[in-house]
Amino acid sequence: MTRESVQFRFAALAAGAILALVPACVWVGEPLRTLVFFVCGLIAGVSALLAWPRAVGDQKTNETAGLIASSDKILTWTDIAAAMPDPAIILDQASVILNYNEAALSLFDRLRQGVPLEHVNRDPELIAAVRGAFEDVGKHTASLVPRGGLGGKRLSATVTPLGGDKQHQPIAVLITIHDESEQHRLLEMRADFIANASHELRTPLASVRGFIETLQGPAKNDEAARERFLAIMADQAERMTRLIDDLLLLSRVEEKANLKPTGSVELNALIADVVRSLAPFAAERSISISVEPASGELLATGDRDELFQVFHNLIENAVKYGRDGGHVQITLKKQAGVRDGARARAIVKIADDGPGIAPEHLPRLTERFYRVSAEHSRRIGGTGLGLAIVKHVLSRHEGELSVESVVGKGTTFDVALPARQ
Repeated sequence: MTRESVQFRFAALAAGAILALVPACVWVGEPLRTLVFFVCGLIAGVSALLAWPRAVGDQKTNETAGLIASSDKILTWTDIAAAMPDPAIILDQASVILNYNEAALSLFDRLRQGVPLEHVNRDPELIAAVRGAFEDVGKHTASLVPRGGLGGKRLSATVTPLGGDKQHQPIAVLITIHDESEQHRLLEMRADFIANASHELRTPLASVRGFIETLQGPAKNDEAARERFLAIMADQAERMTRLIDDLLLLSRVEEKANLKPTGSVELNALIADVVRSLAPFAAERSISISVEPASGELLATGDRDELFQVFHNLIENAVKYGRDGGHVQITLKKQAGVRDGARARAIVKIADDGPGIAPEHLPRLTERFYRVSAEHSRRIGGTGLGLAIVKHVLSRHEGELSVESVVGKGTTFDVALPARQ
C-alpha cells in the first residue's frame, strides 16, 4: 500500500469519528462540548496509529508477493550450467546428474541426465571431492587422471555446494572442470629449457675449468701446451658467449610476441646485406652463394633487425650444414593472394645442396636445443637455438616457415611474409 492510501485511510477514520460526535456537541454545554472535541481528536489520532502499521505491513506483504510472483523466473539448473564458460555438471544429493552444459558433454561422451556420476567418471579423487562438498559444505578440488575418455588431457575439477549452510546439507553440487593441459605443457617446456641451457653452459665451463687446472698444475711450465689449451679455452668461451647471446635474443623476441611490427623492409637489399656479412664464412668452406632478387622492390612489413637475424640464421645454417664446395641458392619473389581478399606474400627461398635432413627430424627442427646431429652442431659452433629464434620472429611478423629436404640432395627453407605495396 502506498503512502497516499495510508493518508486517505487516516483522513477517513478521523472524519468518521468527528462526524459521529458533532451532533452531541449541539445539545451539550460549553465544558462538555470541549470534552467532546478532545475525544474526537483522540479517536482520530488512535485510528491513524492503528492504520499506519497495518498499511506498512500491507505494503511489505505486497512487495514479498511480488518477489514470489517473480519466482517463476528464477534460474533453473539448465540456466546455471549453460552460463558456465568451463565444462559444468550439477549433481543432486545422491550424486545423480541433474544437468550439464555442452562443454561438459564434449568432454565426457557418456554424460546423461539421471545417470550417477560413477557411470560417467570413476576417478576416486573426484568422487571424494563430491562427497566432501556435501558433508562439510565447502569447496573441494580434484585432479582428474588422464584416461582414454579424456583424450590425455590434464583436468582440474572444482566442486561447489549449492543451497546449503552449516545447518543444512546442500541440495546439489556444481562441478566445474578446467583444462590445465596448456599450463602443464608450458611448465614442462620451461623445465626442459632450463635443463638444456644448463647442460649447454656446463659443458664448456667444465672444459675451461679443466684446462685452467692443467695450466696451474702439470702444464704450468709447458709453453706448447699453454698455447694449445688457451686456444681451446677461447673457443669454449666464444661458444658460451654465442649461447648467452642467443638466449637473450630469444627472450627479447618472446617479450614482444604480441607487438606486431609496423615498419617496412625492402627484402632485396636486406638479403644482399646478409650475404655480404656471411661471405668470409662461406669462403672458408668454398661455398658459393647466389641471389636471384625479385623484379622491382619487394617490401614486407617487419622489423629490419629481427628479419636480418632470421635470414642470417637460415643462410648461415645452409653454409654450415651444406657440403664443402657446395652452393646456396637464394630466390626472392612476390606471390599474389591465392583467393579474393587474401594478402600478397613476399617469398624468400633458401636452398642448399648438402646432405639433407631425414624426414623424422623435420617436425622438430624449430624446437629449442634440438639438433639433428648434436656432435656435428657443437663442432661447427651451433647453439641449437637458431631456428627457434626464426620461428618466434616469424610468428611475431605473421610470417610462415616451411622446410623440404631430401637426404643426399639438400634442404630448402621457405619464408613467407606479408607483402606491402
